[in-house]
Amino acid sequence: MGNKLIKIAVVGPESTGKSTIASLLAQHYHTVWVPEYARYYCATLQKPCTLQDEENMFYGQLALEAALETLARNNVLICDTTFLTVKVWSDYQLGITPQVVLDTLKTHPYDFYLLMDTDLPWEADPLRDFENLGEYFMQVWHTELQALGANYTLINGKQNRLSNAIAAIDMFLKQL
Repeated sequence: MGNKLIKIAVVGPESTGKSTIASLLAQHYHTVWVPEYARYYCATLQKPCTLQDEENMFYGQLALEAALETLARNNVLICDTTFLTVKVWSDYQLGITPQVVLDTLKTHPYDFYLLMDTDLPWEADPLRDFENLGEYFMQVWHTELQALGANYTLINGKQNRLSNAIAAIDMFLKQL
């Protein structure tokens, strides 16, 4: 593995346990995790999200990630989502993605992605809007990750989700 920082991204549709898993993975690997910047940003929005808001969330996510990279331990950084989420939501809600997001996708890769499955019960949250679109967004995530040529694993299981995620990461790390 060397001294290279390994970025593990936890992604997927709403209400699939991303934040919970990211936090627990950071504890397991004795490192830090990057929270989802958009949650903080959207909590203060007083109007519908615009393309400028999406671009702001993109920059905020990257800045938060860069700040926390310096605190990462054991050469591992866990990311609770990535700015790819901006593309997914922009495409769906606005029909367009900020060009800076599209350009940066090509130059800002993550080493390994955990795609959280939709097999958990939906949990209401003021920032969640798509209760009945989990399977739709699951397909979108598969398509986006495949388009990037991303190395990813689907993580499912209600009772053993964390152990499945740890096993996937351990297998990935052994290959380095």
